[in-house]
Amino acid sequence: MEATPPCAPPSNSRRLSILPEVKTVAEQGYPGFETVQWYGLNAPAKTPNAIVERLAAEAARAAKSPMVVKQLETDAAEPIGSTPQEYADYIASEQARWREVVHKARIKAD
Repeated sequence: MEATPPCAPPSNSRRLSILPEVKTVAEQGYPGFETVQWYGLNAPAKTPNAIVERLAAEAARAAKSPMVVKQLETDAAEPIGSTPQEYADYIASEQARWREVVHKARIKAD
């Protein structure tokens, strides 16, 4: 079965490699708009640093293997494979960004 490319415009800062002619949301008149789907690997808070570093290195290596890259391409996804600190920084920046959105939009949990 062949993968179907997404039909919505890319919501990240770059056009999708599988649909280079489709403009991003920002290119369609909404500058600064960016949202992406991402996945990460987490460990319990008290996991020894050596284990966290090894897990991160092995996960990054696996994410960039030809088999995984090929599978991710079917979803127009790309592997990153970062360090534990880069991952923590990314999560913190996402929390700050979405905290601001929730505050400005006055979103409340039911």
